[in-house]
Amino acid sequence: MLKDIVKEAGEILKYGYFHKKKVNFKSEIDLVTEYDVKIEKFLKDRLSKIYPDYEIVAEESFKGSSIPKKAIFIDPIDGTTNFVHSIAYVCISIGIYIDSKPVEGIVYNPILNELFWAKKDVGAFLNDERIFVNNSKDLISSLIATGFPYTKIKRGKDYRWVIDTMANLLPFTRDIRRLGSAAIDLSYVACGRFAGFYEVNLKPWDVAAGILLVEEAGGKVTNHLGNEYKFGDIIVASNGIIHKELIDKMASY
Repeated sequence: MLKDIVKEAGEILKYGYFHKKKVNFKSEIDLVTEYDVKIEKFLKDRLSKIYPDYEIVAEESFKGSSIPKKAIFIDPIDGTTNFVHSIAYVCISIGIYIDSKPVEGIVYNPILNELFWAKKDVGAFLNDERIFVNNSKDLISSLIATGFPYTKIKRGKDYRWVIDTMANLLPFTRDIRRLGSAAIDLSYVACGRFAGFYEVNLKPWDVAAGILLVEEAGGKVTNHLGNEYKFGDIIVASNGIIHKELIDKMASY
């Protein structure tokens, strides 16, 4: 049922991807389109009927300050900047949580026809195929993903940490990629394309689904100190094997 709803929402995304868009600005570089709003409304309307006991925490409309006991996190278009510039790394991300723990997650990229999904204690899947993290044993054999915070224009603490951490890590990795969608980055860790991913200053809807994907695929998710990840922390996800080495190379924060 959830997959069917997400696929319907994906048709809205796909239409918008190939047509002219009206772009507005949440901040100087943080974009939003009418399709972000349309997809979010569609998902809220449909999911509220199926999950009446859950509160929906959606990127474009949530005004609360605390995480509900039963929550559905929605990012209607993760990778809106890619969407605006016709770059195919875009997705719809939905994470279902009970008591701050993920029980189900979906990341759907209709442009590439890739639907990543996971259920707690069931496994992680790409379309209909079970997926697992890769077996890279060290950083030098690992492709790592990251992202840059919107706060970079202020050149503050987040910005400095990103630059310093990349300088520390890059010489010890196979390479670093920046795709522009945290949900896709986490999905790619889950299916073994990336061995690791880290990023600062993400929102719950950016990572809610991807966390479960990585964990159900056999990977590991923590904060940058190696402790339990909580929304708002710097996130570090990996195949588990390189996790300590990845964290050891990061700058202090």
